[in-house]
Amino acid sequence: MPKRGYHHGNLKQALVDAALILIEEKGPQGFTLSEAAKAAGVTPAAVYRHFEGRENLIAETARQGYEIFADLMEYAYEKGQPSALASFEATGRAYLAFARKHPGHYMAMFESGISVNASPELARVAARASGILEKAAAELSQHIPEDKRPPAAMFSAHIWALSHGVVELYARGTPGARTPFPPDELLESGIGIYLRGLGLIPPDD
Repeated sequence: MPKRGYHHGNLKQALVDAALILIEEKGPQGFTLSEAAKAAGVTPAAVYRHFEGRENLIAETARQGYEIFADLMEYAYEKGQPSALASFEATGRAYLAFARKHPGHYMAMFESGISVNASPELARVAARASGILEKAAAELSQHIPEDKRPPAAMFSAHIWALSHGVVELYARGTPGARTPFPPDELLESGIGIYLRGLGLIPPDD
């Protein structure tokens, strides 16, 4: 008798859903393709109908994560309009919110070692996500004199790195005990210091 799920309508998505649970439990490198098949209720051989190996499964999980991430970033950006500053700050907060709400996707995207160029589809949606933050940075910095204005790609990369650092060090798991400050406050104050350094917001009194 075939295993449960062998003939269900969306085996590919069932495997991704199984991978998300395993990633959250064991990390992106802590499970096998056979474990993913078992969790999805199919035989290991059935997995190869959709994925050549575990890396392909993780890459698809990451791709779906970037789709969610880009949608969230875009929503945050649009919600902040017409203020360029509000839009920029909202995209930073959206990064932290995504990591908290979608830890399996986040780990597949940023902790698996999978390159964003693993597939054209993954590269496209990853570029879409980074492009939203870059657009917000370009709009916010357009009033800085050109000779003092950092490239929008560098500006957004700095904020991305700051957001990623707060998430990795303080927003996920036990490392959060290392600081008496909530991750949201750390990120907000860090972005504020950066923007003040560029003269984009007034100094504190």
